[in-house]
Amino acid sequence: MTTQARVARLGPPLVIFLLVVVLWEVLIRALNVPRFILPAPTAIGSAFVNTYGAVLDSATYTLRNALLGFALGCGAGILVAIATSRWTTVREGLLPIAIAVNSIPIIAFAPLTNNWFGSNNPLSKVAIVVLITFFPTMINTVRGLTLVEPAKLELMRSYAVSEFTVLAKVRIPNALPYTFNAFKVCSSLSLIGAIVAEYFGGPRKSLGVYILQEAQLFRFDNAWAAIVIASLLGIAFYLVVITIERRVIPWHASIES
Repeated sequence: MTTQARVARLGPPLVIFLLVVVLWEVLIRALNVPRFILPAPTAIGSAFVNTYGAVLDSATYTLRNALLGFALGCGAGILVAIATSRWTTVREGLLPIAIAVNSIPIIAFAPLTNNWFGSNNPLSKVAIVVLITFFPTMINTVRGLTLVEPAKLELMRSYAVSEFTVLAKVRIPNALPYTFNAFKVCSSLSLIGAIVAEYFGGPRKSLGVYILQEAQLFRFDNAWAAIVIASLLGIAFYLVVITIERRVIPWHASIES
C-alpha cells in the first residue's frame, strides 16, 4: 500500500476522531457538565500528564496479565480444537459447555479465582482471561478445521496422504482466517477481563484497582485518563493482531491488498 493510499485510508477516521474530541470539549464547556459526570478532554489530558508514571505502570502490569492470559487461553483453544476436530461426539459435547461458560459474566468468575489464587496473585486475573479467550478460539478454530471443501479432501485422499498431512496442508490453512477472527475478538476481551477482574481485588499497581480507587476518591480526571490508556492499549493490541494476520495469511480474500 502506497503512502498516498495510507493517508487516504487513515485520514477520514482521524478527522472524525478530532471532530468528536473538539465537539466533546465544546459541549462540556457550553453545558457546564460537572467533572464527576464527564470531564473535558483537556482535563483528562492534563490529568494524564500529571499522573502518567503511575498510569503507565498500572497499564503495564495489567497488559502483562492480559497478554499471558491471551496466550494461554488462545493456545489451549487451538490445541483442543485440533484434538477434537476429528471426533464429532466430543466436539458437540464441548459446545454446550462453551456456550454456558461464555454466558456467565466476568463478575461471577472473579470472586472465585480470587479465592483460588489470592486477590493479589496475578494468576487470579490471568485465569479470568484464559476462561474468556479459550472458548471463542476453540469454537472458531474447530469451524475452520471442519468446514473444508469436500473436493480438497477428496484430492488429498486420492494422493493417499496421511491424516497429519491433510491437517497440515488443508485443514490448518483453512482454519487460519477463523482463528485470526477469534484472536481479534479475544484481543479486546483479554483486556476487558483483566481490568474487570481487578475491580474485585488486586494490587494498587493494577489498572482496574487504580481506576476504581481514583473514582472513589472523586479524582475523576485521573480515572478517565486511565480509561483512555486502557482503550488505547486495546486498539494497539487489535492492530498488532491485524498486522500479524496480514503477514501470516496474505492470500486470504478478507485481507486487502
